[in-house]
Amino acid sequence: MGTIIAQFLSGLAGAASLFLVASGLSIIFGVTRIVNFAHGAFYMLGAYLACTFANQWSGAFGFWGAILAAIVIVAMLGGLLEMTLLRRIYRAPELFQLLATFGVTLVVQDVVVLVFGPDDLLGPRAPGLTGAVEIASHAIPTYDLFLIAISPVVLGLIWLLFNRTRWGILVRAATQDRDMVAALGVNQKWLFTGVFIFGVALAALGGALQIPRDAVTHQMDLAIIVEAFIVVVTGGLGSVFGALIAAVLISELDAFGILAFPKISIVLIFLVMAVVLVVRPWGLFGKPTGTPRSTLGVSIEPWRPMRLPGRLAAAGLVLLAALLPLAAGPYLLSVGSEIAIFVLYAASLQFLISVGGLVSFGHAAFFGLGSYGAALLVTLLGWPMEAALVVAPLLALAGAILFAGFAVRLSGVYLAMLSLAFAQICWSIASQWVDLTGGDNGILGVWPAPWAARPWAFYELCLILAGSGVALLRFATFAPFGFMLRAIRDSDLRAEAVGIRRAPVQWGAFVLAGTLAGVSGALFAFLKGSVFPDAFGVTNSVDGLVMVLLGGMGSVSGSVLGASVYKALSTWLMSETDYSRLAIGLVIIGAVVALPRGLVGLRDLLPRREIRP
Repeated sequence: MGTIIAQFLSGLAGAASLFLVASGLSIIFGVTRIVNFAHGAFYMLGAYLACTFANQWSGAFGFWGAILAAIVIVAMLGGLLEMTLLRRIYRAPELFQLLATFGVTLVVQDVVVLVFGPDDLLGPRAPGLTGAVEIASHAIPTYDLFLIAISPVVLGLIWLLFNRTRWGILVRAATQDRDMVAALGVNQKWLFTGVFIFGVALAALGGALQIPRDAVTHQMDLAIIVEAFIVVVTGGLGSVFGALIAAVLISELDAFGILAFPKISIVLIFLVMAVVLVVRPWGLFGKPTGTPRSTLGVSIEPWRPMRLPGRLAAAGLVLLAALLPLAAGPYLLSVGSEIAIFVLYAASLQFLISVGGLVSFGHAAFFGLGSYGAALLVTLLGWPMEAALVVAPLLALAGAILFAGFAVRLSGVYLAMLSLAFAQICWSIASQWVDLTGGDNGILGVWPAPWAARPWAFYELCLILAGSGVALLRFATFAPFGFMLRAIRDSDLRAEAVGIRRAPVQWGAFVLAGTLAGVSGALFAFLKGSVFPDAFGVTNSVDGLVMVLLGGMGSVSGSVLGASVYKALSTWLMSETDYSRLAIGLVIIGAVVALPRGLVGLRDLLPRREIRP
C-alpha cells in the first residue's frame, strides 16, 4: 500500500507540470483556434532560462526570481511570435498552423543549442523545499508535494481570471463567437495577443518548475508537446478543467503502467486517448469545433485531368529522371532513390488531405509498417526482396483498415490527433517489443537482392514503383471513386443526400493511401539496409506534411514537386551545416506565409494570355 501511495503522489507531481503546459495550450486553442505545436518550445525555453538564472543567482530570491524572469521573457517572446507570424494564419486550416508552429519548434531547437550549448543543464534545489516527508513509510520529496498543490491553485486563479474580470469575460465571449466580439468593437488582435501571452506564460511556468526535478535538455520540447496534445485532446480542446482531469489520468496511468505493464507502459497513454476519441469524438469535456477550415487553394479552381501537353511534359520529366544513372554517381543515385521513395510517400498523404479532406498527422504509421514488414520478412523469415516488396505493404494495408474503422468518425484536428496516437502506438511497440523489433537498436541487414544492389538498378526500381503509385493516385482522383471522395470532402450532407455513403468511401481512401505509403516504407528499408523506430516518428509524419504543403495543397501532383525540392534541400543542408533544423524550420515558416498554395501556385504569377472573342 505504501508503494501504491508513493507512486500515486509521484504521478500527481508529474501531472502538475503537464497540466500547466496543457492548460495554456487549451486556452490558446479555445480563443485563437491555433493548434500551437511550438508550445513545447516555450516550455523548454522556460526551463533553460530559469536554470541559467537560478545557477547564477543565489538564495530563495535568486531561485524564485529566476522562475519569474524566465516566465516574463518567454511570454514576451510568445507575444512577438503571435504578432509577427500567427496573425497571418489565424484563418488558415489547422494543418498550416501545425506546420508553421512546428517550423518554429525546429528553429528554437537549434537556437537553444547555439545560446545554451549542447550539454544538458542541472538546476539547483528549491530553497526551503529540499527535504522529504514520510508518508506510508515512504519518503516523498517536499518539492513534489509543492507541485501537487500548484495545479488546483492555478486552476482556481484561471477560473477567477475568466469569470471575475472584464478581460476574462471577453476571452470567454471570443471562445463562443469571435466575429460577434469584433462586431461589438473589441480589438480582436490585442485580445488574441493577450491570450497567447497568457498561454505561453503557463508553458514557461511548467518548464521552469521542472528544473529541481529533471535535467534540462534540448529534446524536452517534443517530449512534452506530444503528452500535452494527448492531455488537451483527451480532456477536450478549450477546456481547462478537462486538461486537469486528463493530466492526472495520463500521469497516473504512466506512473502505474511502469509498475504493472512495463513492456507496454508507453502505449497505454496513447490507447487511452484513442479510446476516448472513439467513444467521445470531442474529448471528455470538449465541444464540437465546427466545420474544419477548407484547404487553401482547393476551391479556387476545379481540378481537371492533365491534358495532352501536360502528359507529354510529365513523360519527358520521367524520361529525364530515368536517364539520371548515365550522368550521376552512386551518392547522387542514392539521393535520387530517396527522393523517389518520398515522392510516393508524400503523394499518398496528398491524396488523403487534398482529395479526401482527411488531415493525418500520423501518416508515418503506414510508412513504418511497410518498413518493418519488409525488414522482418527478410531477416526473420529469409524471404527475398521481391516477395517482401509485395507482402510488406499488406501490413500497412491491414493497419489502414484497422485505423480507418475509428478515423472515419472524426474530422479536423481530432482526426489529426487520432492519427498521431496511432503512429505513436506503433512507435511504442517498435521501441519496446525488443525480442521481435530489436527496440532502439532496430533491425539491421535488410539488403536488396543482388540484381538491385547496384545503385542504378535500385534507383530505377524506386522510380518505377513511385511513378506507378503516383499514376494510380491520379487515376483514383479523377475516377468515380475520387469524385465521391471530393463530394464528401466538400459537403458531407449533400453527398449523403445523393446516396454517397461517407464511411466506405473514406475507408477506401485510407486503404489506398496507407498501402502506397507502405510500399515507400518497404523501399526505404532496402535503401538504408536497416529499420529503426523513428520510421514511425512525429518528425517523419511532419516531413510528409511539409512536402505536401511545399508542393501545393490544391494540386493533385504538387507533392511530387514538394517532395523532390524538400528532400534535396534537407539533404544538402544536413551536409553543409550543423544547424539544419534551423534552416529547415525557416523554410517551413516561409512556405506557410509566402506560398500558401505551394510551389505550383507560382504559376499564378505568370502573365496569362487573354482570350478574345
